[in-house]
Amino acid sequence: MKRIIAITLAVITLSSCESFLDTTSYDKKNTGNFPMNVADAEQMITGIYSTFSRAISDAAHTHFYAAELASDDRFGGGGENDRDMHGLDHLMNTQPNRFLPFWRARYQGVFRANTAIATMDNVTGWASESQRDQLLGEAHFLRALFYFELSQMFGEVPLITTPEAENVPKSPATETYAQIGYDLQQAITLLPTVPYTAVSAGHATKWAAQALAARVFLFYTGYYQQSALPVAGGGEISKAQVISWLDECIANSGHGLVADFRNLWPYTNEHTAEDYDYVKENGLSWVGDGNQETVFAVKFGTLVDWGDNYTLGYSNQYVLHFGMRSNNGQANTFPFGQGWGAGPVNTRLWNQWRQAEPTDIRRTASIIDVENDLEDYIYGADSQMEETGFWQKKYIPVTAYRDGTLLPSYAILSDGAPTDMQLAHTQDLVLIRFADVLLMHSELTEDAAGLNRVRARVNLGPVAYSLEALKRERRWELAFEGVRYFDLMRWHDAADALAAQEGTPIKNKGIDTQMRGFGGGYRARYEATGGFWPIPQNEIALSGGVLTQNAGWGTPADEFPGW
Repeated sequence: MKRIIAITLAVITLSSCESFLDTTSYDKKNTGNFPMNVADAEQMITGIYSTFSRAISDAAHTHFYAAELASDDRFGGGGENDRDMHGLDHLMNTQPNRFLPFWRARYQGVFRANTAIATMDNVTGWASESQRDQLLGEAHFLRALFYFELSQMFGEVPLITTPEAENVPKSPATETYAQIGYDLQQAITLLPTVPYTAVSAGHATKWAAQALAARVFLFYTGYYQQSALPVAGGGEISKAQVISWLDECIANSGHGLVADFRNLWPYTNEHTAEDYDYVKENGLSWVGDGNQETVFAVKFGTLVDWGDNYTLGYSNQYVLHFGMRSNNGQANTFPFGQGWGAGPVNTRLWNQWRQAEPTDIRRTASIIDVENDLEDYIYGADSQMEETGFWQKKYIPVTAYRDGTLLPSYAILSDGAPTDMQLAHTQDLVLIRFADVLLMHSELTEDAAGLNRVRARVNLGPVAYSLEALKRERRWELAFEGVRYFDLMRWHDAADALAAQEGTPIKNKGIDTQMRGFGGGYRARYEATGGFWPIPQNEIALSGGVLTQNAGWGTPADEFPGW
């Protein structure tokens, strides 16, 4: 049977219907006549990447957002009615289909990858075998990434590896991770051994596949307490194999550490720098998106609007969500701009970091201390909740002046982004950074070389390897980059770390209070759920009961009651 494939603005669209299991769309293209040539194959791969935009356009219901707000280092924040933000922080539900946009976007990406992998051999006219291998390797990498994010979010999920729509139950975690292991093996084998600069920006490389394999290995073996990562079809990926991949990545990829940690973040950009004393006094200059430290990132575009046409790219909505609520985000908080107020930084992070590493420049490079860093911060602005006086600086609107007028983003000047405080943000979302590669290598080898290389960049002295030293370094270096929550899960530290949030001083609508747990408290919620989130109720209903809800979800007791 020939499957129907719809083409929309030169990007393959395999799923736009009610259920992620319904992938048929009616148009002229089908697997009998598509793909046929290299241009078709490139369209297929572009279609897989475009699903990143579909997910991030609804940022508050995604893997990265949940990981940030659920971690012990950030609170939910937002306004008094932003229950979705509060619910994430407290591991409680706020709506029956909370993660439906993310679920559908990731399965849409899976189906597109399935189709690409199944049909790539139909293509003729390759300029070289390496051209084919690059595209096929990217499809395997992306399918692995999508299933990994689904597995970190939901635990056990339906595993589908063919272009055919199927109504299947959740697969055991071992089977899904075995498929992820297989796909990463394929990606590492297929993707060419060339410097990352030889690959188009935003595309997967052999080095990204090797780094992702290490992240998958550490999470799977840690959380599920296994010694190796299984591989679909037989065999396993050992720790020694992962170390050898990272050795190759470190030696041959061309990636490296940017000389100054602070230059990784857009607040050091040239349009903002001339008016930002912190940048001028420290002689800082942004290295820009796609720099040597970026191993894999999601790219964003300027051709954005409020329609459903995500195929042209989208703005970085995480930046908007993590901005300061109105009345702040103007000249009084320059250069940090306006947004929805999600993710205030836990005061405990600031205090513990200062005590452990008082000279670490990454603390003030990563966190805004409103009492000392801003001209006139307003507490309780627009009914801000769970406020601490600390905000992160990595993904936040960064403003700039043009002829004396404050603009909502430097990207209006640098990238021609729309002059719209909600749509102007083009900063890459970096999913894997080379510093993480070095830290994963140290963790796997139990050797301090990579860890100390990261420390040396910020003028900190070497330390002997220990797991506790490694944990601290990951917390400082990778703060606010979407990894902390999953690190806590895999180390089995999450229950204690999350429970320690209770009692932290906060302000709700400008009034002093303390953070508290709901639904029995942070520890109880983590132990009930294992750290995983609820499967969207619509998908359970559409499956006719084939899908079942995850533990710790689905009862009135799991619903966030509100402050």
